[in-house]
Amino acid sequence: MLVLSIIPDADLLFRFIGHRGPTHSVLVMLAALIPFFAVYGKKAVPYFLALAQHALIGDYVTSGTMGVQLFWPLTNQSYGFGIAIRTQTNVALEWTAFLAAVIIMIKTRDITKFFQTHKSNLLLSIPTFTTLLPTLASFPLGVPLLLVPPHIFYTAIFSIAIILAVSLFLVRKSSL
Repeated sequence: MLVLSIIPDADLLFRFIGHRGPTHSVLVMLAALIPFFAVYGKKAVPYFLALAQHALIGDYVTSGTMGVQLFWPLTNQSYGFGIAIRTQTNVALEWTAFLAAVIIMIKTRDITKFFQTHKSNLLLSIPTFTTLLPTLASFPLGVPLLLVPPHIFYTAIFSIAIILAVSLFLVRKSSL
């Protein structure tokens, strides 16, 4: 489910779409998951929530003046709290979310999935190469210094997961 939460940032790979636009629309997400709701019913709800939380929690709260187009294509209106990334409020919110995510991953043992070979872990390339690595490599930093440790943590575990997924692909290819 973690992988679903990063799918909206695929728009960072396709600049013509515009960040926090159609890929962040709850309506688009709902439409994309209709087949899953039809087949799996209520069991699809956690997957929808994992996908939607990116826009509803992360970008809605901390999108600064940019906002997020939650109801595209019905409207291009952007919504959000308007909290800028460099504010103490944002730093506190990001650390709270980060610590909560780590605690949940440890308690549910989902953190171990980063250290197993899964093809789906290749999707972690999206946040790694569009957000995490560019942010850490930028000068000046794109995030406040206090947010560097969570970025390093996610970059490290995502990179491990990606390397394991690539190694799985290479092992399978060489055995053919």
